[in-house]
Amino acid sequence: MIKMKSREAIVQNLKDAGCGREMINSFLIYFDKDRKEKQLELLENQRKELLSRVHREEKRISCLDYLIHEIESDIA
Repeated sequence: MIKMKSREAIVQNLKDAGCGREMINSFLIYFDKDRKEKQLELLENQRKELLSRVHREEKRISCLDYLIHEIESDIA
């Protein structure tokens, strides 16, 4: 069980995780009502979104790596 932290600490943690104002407000409403399932749902959705962004960026890096490799092959 998560020990009760200050609301400010919870809000800061959510902000640090990239959560927007609307999501933070929803989380706090569920927090106040002890709706842990809903809290987890919000957190899991945020995590999925962040992971999706990571995968998009990884694809972009792969494209750049390919071009770098091609150019370096031409130089050698």
